[in-house]
Amino acid sequence: MTDLAQKVTDRFMRYVQVDTQSDPFSETFPSTEKQKNLSKILVEELKSIGISDAYMDEWGYVFGTIPATSAKSDIPVLCFCSHVDTAPDCSGADVKPILHRNYQGQDIVLPDDNSVVITTKEHPYLKERIGDDIVTASGKTLLGADDKAGVAIIMQIAEELIGNPTIPHGKIRVLFTPDEEVGRGVDKLDMDKLGADIGYTLDGGARGSLEGDTFSANSMTVTFNGVSVHPGYAKGKMVNAMKVMSKFIDSLPKDSLCPEVTDGDQGFVHPTGVRGELATASVDFIIRDFDTKKLENHQQVVIDLAEKAVEAYPCSSYSYVVKEQYRNMREMLDKQPFIETNAVEAMKRAGVEPKQDLVRGGTDGSRLSFMGLPCPNLFTGEMGIHSKKEYVSAQDMEAAINTCIELVQVYEEKA
Repeated sequence: MTDLAQKVTDRFMRYVQVDTQSDPFSETFPSTEKQKNLSKILVEELKSIGISDAYMDEWGYVFGTIPATSAKSDIPVLCFCSHVDTAPDCSGADVKPILHRNYQGQDIVLPDDNSVVITTKEHPYLKERIGDDIVTASGKTLLGADDKAGVAIIMQIAEELIGNPTIPHGKIRVLFTPDEEVGRGVDKLDMDKLGADIGYTLDGGARGSLEGDTFSANSMTVTFNGVSVHPGYAKGKMVNAMKVMSKFIDSLPKDSLCPEVTDGDQGFVHPTGVRGELATASVDFIIRDFDTKKLENHQQVVIDLAEKAVEAYPCSSYSYVVKEQYRNMREMLDKQPFIETNAVEAMKRAGVEPKQDLVRGGTDGSRLSFMGLPCPNLFTGEMGIHSKKEYVSAQDMEAAINTCIELVQVYEEKA
């Protein structure tokens, strides 16, 4: 392991031990106060590196500036961004990171729960990482590589650039956000305070991945209304909203338009939660597609099935609410193609093979791109995310650092 890989790995393994899990049911911002525990650490470390203006605002956003080393005045201000929170899907408390040096392709049995095994069959990307040093959790929690790998990478970029002022680059802004995993990562972000022209999130997976396409996303809630009557006198009168809802759920597509059978650029409708009682019951959906125009078509499928469900239960009714969540960043990035072209060039200079990819989800960059900061997503090496089988390669993190150091020089040269 090189000195750079060791440094970023040490950072990463410290950061994952801080519980920063976000909460989709919280009404506060950030959704959990404990996210700020890591953010406070990051502020102090940025200051110790030499970034004197580092601070955390009232909402938990961390800002800092890597001053320009180039005399050129027309270099775009770049922003490197990652999120501090971990997913609600799996516990992020008491994470015990384990470094598996010189991985040789074997199954990785996690010691705190031997039933949790990371295999090359389930995770074929591991075959590409033979010889690398792999970090995993211990079997009872997620690791937190999503996105503390990105956080560690950006922190190491800052240290490398501050410590090597002969590397020519423009002004660079560092941004760490809370609540990305619950879809609120930039809800309170002050873009004027950020003061950047172009962004890159570091929240991607396999080495070389460059993601300029995300889903366009809506949320949808369908509510069914029944007729509430005392059950002892309900004959011919009661309509149970939960039964209407159950019929509706059972009618949802099973061979198409659902996550279980779609991949690539295919969209879906996906029920994520239900609530119900006799008089009223509701289903929450996420609606996803890379083509924004198709969202209405997918929503119409849901509406038509709701209509059929209430037809089967006279005197029942339904209503629905649709809310926009985020849009495919491609719509913004196509207006400035050099943003991705420069990233490709930087990867090649760093000895990394670029791989244009799709995000079957969203990133902070999805929203940022529509807030005036075009923002594709770069790789970090995080794999098996949101699960106990999450892992990351130290050498992937190192490659991401080298790519970003080349990237800032590309912008300086082309200014």
